[in-house]
Amino acid sequence: MNILDKIIEHKKVEVAARKAVTSLAELEKSPAFTRSVFSLKQSLLDDSKTGIIAEFKRKSPSKGIINGDADVVAVTTAYAQHGASGLSVLTDTDFFGGSTEDLVKARVNPIPVLRKEFIIDEYQIVEAKAMGADVILLIAACLTPAEVKRLATFAQSLQLEVLLELHDEEELEHVCDETVLVGINNRNLKTFAVDIERSLAMAQRIPAGKVKIAESGISAVENIRLFRDNGFRGFLIGENFMKEPNPGLAFEKFVKALS
Repeated sequence: MNILDKIIEHKKVEVAARKAVTSLAELEKSPAFTRSVFSLKQSLLDDSKTGIIAEFKRKSPSKGIINGDADVVAVTTAYAQHGASGLSVLTDTDFFGGSTEDLVKARVNPIPVLRKEFIIDEYQIVEAKAMGADVILLIAACLTPAEVKRLATFAQSLQLEVLLELHDEEELEHVCDETVLVGINNRNLKTFAVDIERSLAMAQRIPAGKVKIAESGISAVENIRLFRDNGFRGFLIGENFMKEPNPGLAFEKFVKALS
């Protein structure tokens, strides 16, 4: 069983437990459930912005603890103040050290927030709305094309945008009308090996009209310039900033170098 398989098996148990504790009706009573959402698509297509989706991540299965002491409000506020087009917040606890509370706290920022999670059930999408997310992640590697379409359609019914994450060319069949944001993960979620050429290799295969996002393994401004030249509008970066003692300062320096 690879890492992704282990995560999904655990997620099935976790979601069942969360359903038993908090009902959909309770989630829908959250103040965040009725707020107006921010559009990540619009933010990424704005030429005055960086295109960077800056991620808050404490640890990962492949690297272990990346930054266990970082303050989510301080880091995400610095990201927002220094030009992030959006924020990505890990809410998985067991494998990535995140939490629902992290996203709730990051919501103080007036920019789009992605719930970075292994979503397998509509319940998690209602949770995302209740905690203040604007965007959800659907990972092709752990969903069928029919499941992607069903979950993406449900997310749209809640006015949430959807980022579909691909890794292999066989996953291109997961792209549908409801998935306008399409990310290509340079990291193989089954082995966690990184190949930054993957986004470029697959870029030409993504249907026209989709907003292309490069994910993982981006560590230099030259990477972003290369991706931009190949039609990418978004760049999801987390570890490159989070591994530094002051992630917000690392982000600020990166943006200055980019401009």
